[in-house]
Amino acid sequence: MVGSETATVLEKLSAAVGSDYVLTGESDRKFYAMDVYNFRQLPVAVVQPGTVQEIQEIAKIAAAADLALVPRGGGASYTDAYLPDREQSLLIDTERLKHIVEINEQDMYVTVEPGVTWAELAKALAEQGLRTPFWGPFSGLKATVGGSTSQNSVSLGSGAYGISADSILSFEIVLANGEILRTGSDSIANGKPFFRWYGPDMTGLFTGDAGTLGIKAGITLRLIRKPTQKMACSFGFESFDAMAAGMIAAAREGVASDNFGLDPKLQQGQLGSTSTTDALHAALAVYKTARNPLDGAVQLGKMALAGKRFLKGFDFSAHFGAEGYSRAEVAAKLAIVRKAVAEHGTEIANTIPTVLMAMPFIPLYPILGPRGQRWVPMHGILPFSRVAKFHEELRRLYETYAERMRDCKVEKAGMFTTISTNGFLYEPVFYWEDDRTIFHDRYLPKDYLDSLPEYPPNPAGRELVAEMKQKIQEIFSSVGAVHMQIGKTYPYMAHRRPEASRLLKDVKHSLDPDGRMNPGGLGL
Repeated sequence: MVGSETATVLEKLSAAVGSDYVLTGESDRKFYAMDVYNFRQLPVAVVQPGTVQEIQEIAKIAAAADLALVPRGGGASYTDAYLPDREQSLLIDTERLKHIVEINEQDMYVTVEPGVTWAELAKALAEQGLRTPFWGPFSGLKATVGGSTSQNSVSLGSGAYGISADSILSFEIVLANGEILRTGSDSIANGKPFFRWYGPDMTGLFTGDAGTLGIKAGITLRLIRKPTQKMACSFGFESFDAMAAGMIAAAREGVASDNFGLDPKLQQGQLGSTSTTDALHAALAVYKTARNPLDGAVQLGKMALAGKRFLKGFDFSAHFGAEGYSRAEVAAKLAIVRKAVAEHGTEIANTIPTVLMAMPFIPLYPILGPRGQRWVPMHGILPFSRVAKFHEELRRLYETYAERMRDCKVEKAGMFTTISTNGFLYEPVFYWEDDRTIFHDRYLPKDYLDSLPEYPPNPAGRELVAEMKQKIQEIFSSVGAVHMQIGKTYPYMAHRRPEASRLLKDVKHSLDPDGRMNPGGLGL
């Protein structure tokens, strides 16, 4: 676009949403077009619509000017999901779309706009004694419902209820031409968004689509009564194999609502980076969420007694939460977990899951390492039968790169979780000393950043991490792993069977014939 054409487009966008919500400064464009890990291209502008109608108008303006549309959620991504792959793009920031449109207790669903965070949704629903089955990732203070449903996400409730997609009933989608598509039972005359399946699952097409099929303007999720009781247990293990076996045994029982495992590096980070202020906040949260003052005092006493020694002697740990509507129900579930895991590990103080149950949405401090290093994770979801093979291949890879990692000041870690009764999520993590980006400087609080050391640029470390990420991806692919948060990073189309590839391309062409919705997402 020449300068005059760009000016005309910006004038039209300003008329549609207001000039305050069309960001054209270079620092704004760079920040919004950067994620935790990467940057690609500066968009023409960052546009912040405040209504569904404004999204439609933006889509029409973009179509007339042949501009790509790239939707952005809360920004807590690391797979290039909302990074424009061309300059001729408009980045659609959804943070102003914050309305909880309807909480329908009678029909048990909730409809929200895409910019609502999981923490905001959980708070609003809790006031009515309700919850969505999957109720957010740990990053839910920042992560939005729109972003998570475009990326698919996992954490809170995933042990019993699966990933974010499993709780969705219907979508309201703004297509590339500005039209609105509704899915599920909301797609029929006189319909309401109370049920997902009526013939082929159109809702499922837009779960995890990385914004390549349309912009989510409304998301409807199923409701359940908010569980009133929660309990947790933790186990220590002498090896990864023992931890994985324990987590898989518990998963097969299907009674733990949440779970996660930590390797030695993350255990060290979890404990070593706790400040006095963080500890006081955690203790207060545990006390406030206890059943009664006596129970709160008992919990705090156990945590104080355990201190920071509760993982001593164990290289790996796993942590489980159970929830329900009576103390007896939850205790029975936790007894099943304990019986399944006890064969593989030793029960330890449940300090970590107790704190996380009280403070489920944590600040996004971990987008930098505990010593201020740059950070990037990756992940794969594996069938239980292939976890050991992947781990062994990864161990060999780390051995091969050990000397270069030391030289380039690159460190590794790992986190793990099981999903429902049939999936094991393995998350390798890298830390390396490097300079910060504008994303870190604007995303994290200044007082937190001031408490961390800073490093000079480390291009060799950066290149090594990129090289190792590619090698790990090859191992994931060799064992048939699948991924969430596909964005533009994971090879979604690269290994697809021809029939499935053709169908997906046909769907994309039908909904977005000019290929303007988040080009490059999903590898399309």
